[in-house]
Amino acid sequence: MTDNEEIRQLIDNWVIWRDAGDWDRFATLWHPEGRMVATWFQASAADFIERCRHAWNQGMVGLHTLGGTNIEMNGLRAIAQTKMEIIQRASVHSVQVDVICNGRFWDALEKRQGRWGLVLRQPIYEMDRMVPVNPSASVELEPGLLASFPEGYRHLAYLQSQVGFTVNKNLPGTRGPRIEELQAHGRRWLAGDESASLEFSWISS
Repeated sequence: MTDNEEIRQLIDNWVIWRDAGDWDRFATLWHPEGRMVATWFQASAADFIERCRHAWNQGMVGLHTLGGTNIEMNGLRAIAQTKMEIIQRASVHSVQVDVICNGRFWDALEKRQGRWGLVLRQPIYEMDRMVPVNPSASVELEPGLLASFPEGYRHLAYLQSQVGFTVNKNLPGTRGPRIEELQAHGRRWLAGDESASLEFSWISS
């Protein structure tokens, strides 16, 4: 495979193995210091996998689908952006709902010993909605709580807050200073600037 094909296969395998609970193969997609950022989690890939495994064993439902991918490569580094959709199902105020969130996966990758792996995955959250699973049902949300979350993922954050997660309210969306920071640092990192850290202001240690 070409480098582009290998990176796209890695991105495809991420959603297949993550959603299927294939944790051993899922772990092979990351480099040892790889990090994952999500609405409910910002830490190492190893910790992320364990948290996902726990949520899976508790019966939580979260699915991903992918669209087109853009890959920018410079030597042994690459940044890939892939259109994606997240679907999460849970009970909100005693009504079973699906939240559908659209956005992009922003991935920083490196090729080491002939293998591409993830250094950082940062979703970009652009638009979401909440739909009752039963079409005849309706759910009333608390306006103040809903408005407290960023527009790009406020329904997803609302659902996750109801099932016990603490949600990061400072993640990148379509516009604004956080996406600008992500893109600027990413360009410098891709160009080989060693001072361009992939530790962004919204990622906690």
